[in-house]
Amino acid sequence: MQSFEFWFDYGSPAAYLAWTQLPRLEAETGATAVYQPMLLGGVFQATGNQSPMAIAAKGAYAFTDLARFARRYGVPLGNNPHFPINTLMLMRGAVALQMRDEARLPAYSKAVFEAIWVDAANLNDPATVGKTLAAAGFDPMALLALAGEQAVKDRLKELTRQAVARGVFGAPTFFVGDQMFWGQDRIDFVKEALQ
Repeated sequence: MQSFEFWFDYGSPAAYLAWTQLPRLEAETGATAVYQPMLLGGVFQATGNQSPMAIAAKGAYAFTDLARFARRYGVPLGNNPHFPINTLMLMRGAVALQMRDEARLPAYSKAVFEAIWVDAANLNDPATVGKTLAAAGFDPMALLALAGEQAVKDRLKELTRQAVARGVFGAPTFFVGDQMFWGQDRIDFVKEALQ
């Protein structure tokens, strides 16, 4: 069965929008999304890139543009007043699930993406993270313990290194084989490549 890679960080509103479109993309192409967590801050550091939000005018425009896409897709997108979110533990949680209980990664991703980009929750706050995960049916303490394991930390670093080595400079990034597509607004190209 054909697949495509979805490289993401929960702190990216563009990655959230792309994530909302994965089921449609899978349905229209028959391909399966392979979730690839990475630490966007690490990618930025390694590539010299930075968030569009770091430039005031660009940041204001970027969110206006993302809101247009949200309307086009028919999905909610909130302006999170706690942005930027430090996603280190959240991304480690994704990697921990990928390593130990991959079937639960989509539910975890739904909980985290929607908490940040729909509910405008402050996931910089550990208590809020705990409530979010508990509400989604996870044991927050067990998942936090798993996310703190050295093997998980090392795996997130390795995935981030792999992303940079393949040319990734931002989120989301898709791969269909060796073809790279950056940005949630390139989903139509991903679809074409899969067809």
